[in-house]
This record gives sequence, C-alpha cells and structure tokens, in this order.
Amino acid sequence: MTPLPVFVLLSLVCFCISDDRLTTAKPLNARDKLVSSGGVFALGFFTPANSTADTYIGIWYNKVPQPTYVWVANRDNPIKNGSPGKLVMSSNSDLVLSDSQGRTLWTTTNNFTSATTGTAAILFDSGNLVIQLPNGKHIWQSFDYPTDTALPDMVLPLSTNDGILRRLVAWKGPDDPATSDYSMGADSSSDLQVVIWNGTRPYWRSSPWDGSLVSALYQSITGFIVTETIVDRGGELYMTFTVSEGSPSMRMMLDYKGTFKFLAWNSNSSSWEAFIEHPSPICERYAYCGPFGYCDAAEPVPKCNCLSGFEPDGVNFSRGCRRKEDLKCGKDNNFSTLRGMKTPDKFLYVRNRSFDQCTEECRRSCSCSAYAYADLKNGSRAADQSRCLIWLGGLVDMAKFRDGGGGEDLYLRLASSTVDKEINVLKIILPIVASLLILASICLVWICKSRVMPVSVR
Repeated sequence: MTPLPVFVLLSLVCFCISDDRLTTAKPLNARDKLVSSGGVFALGFFTPANSTADTYIGIWYNKVPQPTYVWVANRDNPIKNGSPGKLVMSSNSDLVLSDSQGRTLWTTTNNFTSATTGTAAILFDSGNLVIQLPNGKHIWQSFDYPTDTALPDMVLPLSTNDGILRRLVAWKGPDDPATSDYSMGADSSSDLQVVIWNGTRPYWRSSPWDGSLVSALYQSITGFIVTETIVDRGGELYMTFTVSEGSPSMRMMLDYKGTFKFLAWNSNSSSWEAFIEHPSPICERYAYCGPFGYCDAAEPVPKCNCLSGFEPDGVNFSRGCRRKEDLKCGKDNNFSTLRGMKTPDKFLYVRNRSFDQCTEECRRSCSCSAYAYADLKNGSRAADQSRCLIWLGGLVDMAKFRDGGGGEDLYLRLASSTVDKEINVLKIILPIVASLLILASICLVWICKSRVMPVSVR
C-alpha cells in the first residue's frame, strides 16, 4: 500500500479541529468543533432533529448524550439548503459566520477599527464563548447575549444604568431555535421582580425582591446546593447562581411553551429533571385569579381563593373577588396580616421608611389597599435601608405559598367591622376548640386507665 503524502496527512488532521479556541489563522468549518479545555462544552454546527435544511452554530453539552443546546448564534438566520458554513475571526477581532456563497449570517460588533494580531475566541468550561485580546482583556462574551438558557456563573442584569435589560428568549418550537413570543427577564418598570412575557403581556411574575443578597436551595435527592446571589455593581443589580462542587450539569431555561425550568442532569435515567417550574400550577399564571383573588398553593390541589374579607365576584374567578364591606374614607380602617404571600403586582415603591411609617403611608391614602415591608439594612444598596411597597386600588397576581415558604407578610386593609367580625369569630371558635381538646384528653386518660387490669400480689 502506498503511504499517503505528508501534506495529505496534515490536511486531514486540520480538517476536524477540536481544541478550545479559534483564531484568524484557524477558522471553524462545517465538520469542525471547539471543545472546552475540560471537555464540558462544545461549539460547532448543528441541524435540529426534525430539520434537514437549516443549520446553526451553537454551544452544547459535550458529555451529555442527549443533544442539549445552550446558546445559538444565528437563531433567526440559519444556513439554508445544507450549504456548508464557516465561522472565522476577522482581522478586526470580530466573529463572522458566513455561508458557502460568502453571505454574512451573523457577526459580533466590537467596532475595532484596526487589526489586532493574536486575538482568539475561546470556549470555557462554563459554556461561555469569549473573544480575548492578546493582553487577556475580554471584549465580547456569549454570556452577555443569552438565548433561552442561563448557566451557572452567568450574570443576569436586574437593573442597569443604561436601561438595557437582556432577556432569555424561548425557542419557537422544540426543534426550532428561532425567537418566540416568550421571553423572561427583569421587569423594566421595577428592578424588584422577574417576569415571563408572552409578547408584551405578562405571563408569570416572581415575588418582589425582599432584600436578601444570598439564597440557597438544597436538593435532598441528589444532595447538591444551588446558591443565588444578588450583586450590586455601582448601582446596577445583577443576579447569578452557582452550584456546589460535584453537582450534575445544571441549567435554567425558558421552554417554547413559556415555562421556566431549573433542570439537573440525571445520569441514571439519562434525562433532564426539573426541580423548579413556573408557572406551575395553572393558577400561578399572571392574574389568573383576578383582582383580590390568589392562587392557594397551600391547598392539596392548588386553586383560586379570595382574600380575607372578600367573596367571588361572579360564578368563577374571571372577574376576581369583591369586598364584603366597602372601605369608608376617613373612617378608622384596620389591617389584616396575611402570611406566606406572594405580594401583588403594580406596587408603589417607597424608600427608606420604618415599619410604622410604611403603615401610615397606606393608612392616610383612601385608595391604599395593602402594604408590605422589608428591612434592607443587610441588602446591597447602601442608600436603601428599607423597602415599603404600597398598593393603590385592585390587587392582582397573588399566591399563598405552602407552609409560608418563600412568601412574606401582606397587610391587607379592611373595614374595621370586617376585622372585628373575624376577631369575634376567633373568640368564639378558639374556646370551643380548646374545650374539645381538653375533653378529648380527659376521655383518652379515662380509656387508658380502664384498660389497665389489677394485678393480685400473693
């Protein structure tokens, strides 16, 4: 057999690169891929399962047997008709994706006017693709331009000085990476909460931020710990999450149905398992229970209920709930404490008030329906010592958490007579319940004694 010439062998070696970086001298061709130094992630060209014509360039888990794409560059501009694509590093330090006809389908925009020798695009084990200058400076990273997925150590902006808030945007379908109507990110009207939108309409909303800088979730089945951290960088708020060492592959994603999922890879079942989902149950969807109604997750089967002092406004909850007794402006109204609540949307944020001052802010306004308070002295913003939220008019998009977990106290304004009636009912019920418990205890002791047989001593 005639040995192959050396130049042919070299061309075969270069035909399918698999290191972690791309340079001006080393483009990425159709059959090439970059692999992060630890082999965790790969970047290359892919075609979705049910598509034979469209090709994309993206990042996926290299060691997970189920194809799982965490970032797509040209999601709305695929390479058509099976045409081979090429990803190159330009002389101006930009990544440029083009098809076989030389048409540019996607590019970064670093606005470098002069050529820079030695610039490289590097894929890290975090799943972040970074353009790095010879001096080590990062001038672009894929983490700043997410698609539908957030990975550990990715920084998600909650508020920025320039007002630009990037969102996760779901795929259009299970095999279609194109942008859909579902997106998720910080509420542009308030940096206190995260929202899933369907187009321009809210679909789900998180609880407002209560000032906690760090929160942790322990997953008992696998034993891993997820830590969420809020960071203040010069007045800008960011959220990031980390996982404990030895944890399985984990990711947050917004699926094509508009459901936010926190997923962990289960190597035993070779599948992704969700341990957090929103909205779930169905009554957790935005304003599903109407004004003054709330999704009661404390029930065995979560359902809509009315707040204390309210009743359904119709045969179902399409119109929410109405007061049993109207508030009278100028009269002495009282507040009922509702514990473990996801507080409503559309609040007025009053800064740096004590609890009593927050109460008074609501009491002196005839249109105030409720308020909530949180101490931010251990929070990230030195200027904000407290968080006083005031609601004027109707209360929408509330929930009651099981066992009070994740919720806070909501102080609901009610007519004094309504509160008095509730107190009177408790005054009647509590003594009755206490008497029944005492009677049951006496009966139990008597039954136990009657079952003890006398023992004769000889």
